[in-house]
Amino acid sequence: MLTDAGVCQEKLIKSIIGSYMEKAEEVAKSAVRFTNPNYALRDRKIDKILTSRRFGFPIMLMLLGAIFFITIVLANYPSMLLSFIFGWLEARLNVFFSWIGAPYWIHGPVIDGIYKTTAWVVSVMLPPMAIFFPLFTFLEDLGYLPRVAFNLDNAFRKCGCSGKQSLCMCMGFGCNAAGVIGARIIDSPRERTIAILTNNFVPCNGRFPQLIAISTIFIGGMFVNAFVSGVVAALCLTGIVVLGILATLLVSKLLNKTLLRGMPSSFSLELPPYRRPQIGKILWRSLFERTAFVLWRAVKVAIPAGLIIWLLANIRVHDAPLIYYIANFFDPLAYLMGLDGSVLTAFLLGFPANEIVLPLTLMCYSQNNTLTDFTSFSELGMILKGAGWTVFTGISMLIFTLFHFPCATTCLTIKKETGSLRWTLVSIILPTLVGIAACIAFTGVVRLIMLFI
Repeated sequence: MLTDAGVCQEKLIKSIIGSYMEKAEEVAKSAVRFTNPNYALRDRKIDKILTSRRFGFPIMLMLLGAIFFITIVLANYPSMLLSFIFGWLEARLNVFFSWIGAPYWIHGPVIDGIYKTTAWVVSVMLPPMAIFFPLFTFLEDLGYLPRVAFNLDNAFRKCGCSGKQSLCMCMGFGCNAAGVIGARIIDSPRERTIAILTNNFVPCNGRFPQLIAISTIFIGGMFVNAFVSGVVAALCLTGIVVLGILATLLVSKLLNKTLLRGMPSSFSLELPPYRRPQIGKILWRSLFERTAFVLWRAVKVAIPAGLIIWLLANIRVHDAPLIYYIANFFDPLAYLMGLDGSVLTAFLLGFPANEIVLPLTLMCYSQNNTLTDFTSFSELGMILKGAGWTVFTGISMLIFTLFHFPCATTCLTIKKETGSLRWTLVSIILPTLVGIAACIAFTGVVRLIMLFI
């Protein structure tokens, strides 16, 4: 009966809104006269394509894919340059610390801990954000993003959410912390909370380098031809993104039926006219108001985290570092997930920033006392395969990379936006449980199939 009442209430709301719109159109026609009969004709022609059921979604996915492609390709070069610069500075700092005779208990935590962790976060996180945010802001200034919300409004409304959540989700591809802040555009507190809690289900730029590396090594690596390998890896990455969007919708619906029950609020979406983007304002908003803001929060979290990572890797008990015992503790759960304890330990220690998960994994395998870098995907693949990784391990890694707890910067942002420790904990537990369950289910099916082969 409650379900029937809810359906009737939703139909009543739609009927009332529809009558308001019809009355508004009648008033507008009687009071407004256009001297130019071709007013906004170009915009209407474009909208017939961009918001149509046939072309709207394909164009939207193509544009999103183009932004990802540009970000991934162009971000490699400044990332390599920043890594080189930070590596050069590290060498100079090592010389300086040796020159002043600094003891290892100062040199190690400062250089191998704090500096190296912070350098990793900046060199990997800054270039993608500095490219993605201007491109995203360009579409926003152009007037296209309201069309994205229009296309996705029906899907989110069926999940009991606001169509505006799609905009927050898109911002989450650049940085989940920015997507959480973007939820301010949603008026309903209930729907805003759902948007915040589910924003982490889409991969941010901190997870994209890891997703690209694993897809290239284990999925694309199954094919010898370089072009075919690249296409397969790209399709795998696209599939991961689509899986994240579907998970956002499903979990949003689940929250709407359980913790955050309620009817979707009315959403009157105005499609603004297309306008010429203002490059100066785009660069200012994207680079200073978004990129610099998010990066500063990440650096503040990475500094103390670097110290903790160094301590765990250097404090030894019975000739083994503490990080070794942590990995052994997680081994039973990791086995069920198709991974190992070193990987889960790397995710746990990578809480400050997703960018350092792979270097931490290599550090756990080698039992090195500092973060381990890799110069190429082939070198990384040899190390991981030498540690017993297979294609199925790579797929489990992709799943858990997509579905796990937010980084510390995002958690801090969620706490500030919601003002609630409870919702912050829910935002941590929810995606992690989804990731663990998905990995266990996938690994269980694979092992069951292997028994019959």
